[in-house]
Amino acid sequence: MTKVLVIGYVWPEPNSSAAGIHMMSLLKFYKSQGWQVEFASPAQTTEHMIDLSEYGISSQQIALNCSSFDEYVQRYAPDIVMFDRFMMEEQFGWRVDKHAPNAMKILDTEDLQCLRGTRHEAVKAGEAFQESRLLSSELAKREIAAILRCDLSLIISDFELELLIRTFNISETLLVHLPFLVELSALPSDLPSFGDRQHFMTIGNFRHAPNWDSVLYLQRLWPAIKKRVPDAELHIYGSYPPKKATALNNPKTGFLVKGWADDAIEVMKQSRVCLSPIRFGAGIKGKLLEAMITQTPCVTTPVGAEGMHGSLPWHGFVAQSDEEFVDAAVALYTKKTEFEIAQKNGLAILQARYDHQRLIEQLQTKIADIRDSLALHRTNNFYGQMLKHHTLRSTQYMSQWIEEKNANKMR
Repeated sequence: MTKVLVIGYVWPEPNSSAAGIHMMSLLKFYKSQGWQVEFASPAQTTEHMIDLSEYGISSQQIALNCSSFDEYVQRYAPDIVMFDRFMMEEQFGWRVDKHAPNAMKILDTEDLQCLRGTRHEAVKAGEAFQESRLLSSELAKREIAAILRCDLSLIISDFELELLIRTFNISETLLVHLPFLVELSALPSDLPSFGDRQHFMTIGNFRHAPNWDSVLYLQRLWPAIKKRVPDAELHIYGSYPPKKATALNNPKTGFLVKGWADDAIEVMKQSRVCLSPIRFGAGIKGKLLEAMITQTPCVTTPVGAEGMHGSLPWHGFVAQSDEEFVDAAVALYTKKTEFEIAQKNGLAILQARYDHQRLIEQLQTKIADIRDSLALHRTNNFYGQMLKHHTLRSTQYMSQWIEEKNANKMR
């Protein structure tokens, strides 16, 4: 039986973040192949983490910078190892290469961290983002190195796929486009109508910097929307709300910080419009996909809609300015025709780009082809082999130095 080891940056929390939902989709895919799956992570456990044993997936706590992982990976003897974000490949990739050299290495990028980071710096500096800045980014050098060292990287956004090929000259043989997986046959059908819905909403993990920035930006935009739709409220949901977020709660203005939502789909489908003024970030946005699934029209930014709809009309409006954002929010909220057009657009996007069955078949084929010719695949990836030979040595020795330093503290 094929044995899969997934090394997670965090323990999966599908009710807290889109990343958690995506991870669970991948774990379920591996299980659906009849493979044995184990999830290991050096992260602390959390109150919202899912019980993986309910899905027949075993769990293992592992340690950073510790040779105990070497013994563990030798004992488990995986056929496939998937790293959750490039930081896990940096930490454990060289150990896998040394102690499970025949295991296929997959990197789940989630989104390009270097793209998100560079955009964040541009926003803080009040400057326009330029792709050329990525080429001098230290984070990009680390992330691209991890992609090259792996046999396959899962890229959630077609924008990022093109960026990797065009700007960083990554071979397409090392990449596969894998957005969020939606089971179209399970889409909810009995949804509230325009007249049965009320209020605006947004949702997102407060620990994720783009989400917190979005909440602050909504605070700036809300007075203009409220003035034109006096009876409306803005409900803000998300896991791990800090005190600075709950302090923004203002019943007088209808700016309501609700915090944790037990069922994100339920609160989404009761709302009339989703607002998501995302100014920086990467990947694709789970909240906007859930808006399509619940047929809740959305107003967002070019960054928010990036990589999600291709050439298809957006599920609402993509606003280029504050004025456009406010006008679009009011139009979707007050005009039934605009609302229903947006709903139809969202369903068309789901069917064209997020079909679970089609995407899984593509991933199955890609993994099978690489596993069948793994030695040749690696030989053809010369830059990846070169990085393993040189760069990995520094990663290995740094890790071993930290381990020895920690051991000396215990003596």
